[in-house]
Amino acid sequence: MGSLCSFLASFSLLIMVLSLAHGQPLVPALFLFGDSVVDAGNNNNVKTIIKANFPPYGRDFSNHKPTGRFCNGKLASDFTAENLGFTSYPPAYLSKEAAGKNLLIGANFASAGSGYYDSTAKLYHTISLNQQLENYKEYQNKVVGIAGKANLTSIISGAVYLVSAGSSDFVQNYYINPLLYKVYTANQFSDILIQSYAKFIQNLYVLGARKIGVTTLPPLGCLPAAITIFGADSNECLAKFNKDAVSFNNKLNATSQSLQKQLSGLTLVIFDIYQPLYNLVTKPAENGFFEARKACCGTGLVETSILCNAESIGTCANASEYVFWDSVHPSEAANKVLADDLLSSGISLIF
Repeated sequence: MGSLCSFLASFSLLIMVLSLAHGQPLVPALFLFGDSVVDAGNNNNVKTIIKANFPPYGRDFSNHKPTGRFCNGKLASDFTAENLGFTSYPPAYLSKEAAGKNLLIGANFASAGSGYYDSTAKLYHTISLNQQLENYKEYQNKVVGIAGKANLTSIISGAVYLVSAGSSDFVQNYYINPLLYKVYTANQFSDILIQSYAKFIQNLYVLGARKIGVTTLPPLGCLPAAITIFGADSNECLAKFNKDAVSFNNKLNATSQSLQKQLSGLTLVIFDIYQPLYNLVTKPAENGFFEARKACCGTGLVETSILCNAESIGTCANASEYVFWDSVHPSEAANKVLADDLLSSGISLIF
């Protein structure tokens, strides 16, 4: 059975390569929702401190300028767009690029600092998932005006939708917020998040989405900032945080299987980010990396967003040697590894 699955995956990848050789993307459009893992610049236009539109962010991007991505270069979702055959990335919906024919390849609605828990976005004055859905409705109306209703329908139904959220809910809210951690256990809080997740997928489905990929939580206890702040002088991944992530991910899988059965015609794929990133962190040398405990930016221990800036002392010269770019987000090199993993597990979203 294993060899058959391997053959089918290889065969599908071959078809993909042949399709790309003809210069056409494999799907009509790509839409992104979620947090800083996929935000391509929406927060640039929001009054929040959660931004990345200044150096050294973006220093290894195509034009060597910050775009609002929380990375030195490309996000995993950028590599995914390239793997799907797009020659440009879906524009951040709040950017000036999100206009006219640029919208026909999709749009990016993600906002760093948001999550499945609406209050997480409120805490940081970012764009909640519910508001991201409202923006998506507005997008649909715009495309009807640009290309007509028939074209919108084919774009919407054939597109791939990527959702990445949940990390901010834990790391930037639950773990540091006594109004949450003194009221709910981590298990109870994850149940609340899963209810919001299910509602979000159902709402996205009602709006026409049929091919949805959702990322799991990463190993939260291995994020440099988490180890620094909560690790009590340890340099090891925090077992409790990782356990919380695994518990959430198990619920995410079970709920997604249930949603797939309930919603006719839906293909819902869970992308496991946890294990690939855990492998990079615990076995960096085996995967071509030099450093996994510290990030590239500044000391690599706590810097992220406004703390990771042009004045940060100690920023590394070569980010490709580091698993993490800042204390929360992977480097472009790590994102490439994650994106390649997504490609093989997301075949069913394309064919």
